[in-house]
Amino acid sequence: MPPKQHVRAPKLPRVIVAAVIIADGRVLACERSAPAEVAGRWEFPGGKVEPGETDQQALARECAEELGVRVAVGDRVGPDVPLAHGRSVLRVFAVRLLEGDVPRALEHTSMRWLAQNELDSVHWLPADKPIVAELPGLLA
Repeated sequence: MPPKQHVRAPKLPRVIVAAVIIADGRVLACERSAPAEVAGRWEFPGGKVEPGETDQQALARECAEELGVRVAVGDRVGPDVPLAHGRSVLRVFAVRLLEGDVPRALEHTSMRWLAQNELDSVHWLPADKPIVAELPGLLA
């Protein structure tokens, strides 16, 4: 009988979640402060899903940490965006601010509310560009 071979289960990609926060027909864009290779580029706020968290729980936590706001996480926006040569995936959700909360740039250099005709006015991170393409329908 041949020796048993150990088959390693394929490692699932790490999930990164991001928020499309729309208010008054504008979407919130955040300017990265770090790491150096992406500082000055723009993104939707969010971060890594930690073990034991759902995508929605992670996104609510990230919005509280990065922006100081409470949110209601809604529907997905766009498809999964592969990152890091497939080692990670970006999932984006529409998010609504709760009870008059106002975002603050706690972990970003700056923030801007962009109207549909201003979406090209910032230098987006490559991973966020497919999501930007989905925004005109949401901002109309």
